Amino acid sequence: MAIIDVQVHAYEHNHPGRPWIDKLHGPDSANGQEMVAAMDAVGVDAAIIVSTFNLYRYDPSYALEVYNTYPDRFRVVKPIDPTDPAIDDIVGDWAKTKGAVGVRLMLRNEMLSDPTDPRLNRAFAAAGKHAMPVNFLCWGRLDDGTELVKRNPDTVIVIDHLGLLQTNPPAADPWADLPNVLALAQYPNARIKISGACTLSRQPFPYNDIWDPVLRVIDAFGIDRCMWGTDWTRTSGMLTYEQGVAPFRETKRLSESDKAKLMGGTLEKVYKW
Repeated sequence: MAIIDVQVHAYEHNHPGRPWIDKLHGPDSANGQEMVAAMDAVGVDAAIIVSTFNLYRYDPSYALEVYNTYPDRFRVVKPIDPTDPAIDDIVGDWAKTKGAVGVRLMLRNEMLSDPTDPRLNRAFAAAGKHAMPVNFLCWGRLDDGTELVKRNPDTVIVIDHLGLLQTNPPAADPWADLPNVLALAQYPNARIKISGACTLSRQPFPYNDIWDPVLRVIDAFGIDRCMWGTDWTRTSGMLTYEQGVAPFRETKRLSESDKAKLMGGTLEKVYKW
């Protein structure tokens, strides 16, 4: 089966030609060559690069450079600014960009995050209009996230990172919000990334305590709406890239056919790759 990681970050070291805007948790560099080497070392065939907001804000140019160098290995998701009055044109132009497969919206405290704000809903609607799945970071804000999923039924919305806040070290009860995550499954336009799941474990590798809650998510959404990913490099302080891959590739808790869908097949359909 083809193994495709639904979320990685690729970025250059900080330099004057492309300076970092903020800080990022992870190594000083995770450029295209380094990302491909990490994937090759553990047998990951391809990945979606989510252009890192912390370093590059709404500029996906580096991620596109990596895609253009390795077009068989990567596709790209770009963060978008819902306050931009030209958001429909921005999403429309992005949808025509070679290698582009989705956009990203985030409910962050310093950003527009009121689920009733027409600008935010306009951004979701633009993504739906141009057939761009929205990668949606709403951890810690699941009530607001659920409202936006409900308000935008014509837009495919992919919940990032199980919808669960992932901290280092893990919270005392990292799965406390799981009932609210499971409730999202009632909305047909919702998909979910089972990404960064190993960081929710309170046990050492191979993180066996993640499986009961992960399987509840898969049962609720159905395997055809679930996608595995590592969220490398954010998770680098807690585990290696291999440790984010191996528990899913080697588990006996999933059938081989379900594993093939979770680790690539569903992604290919959702992102039309």
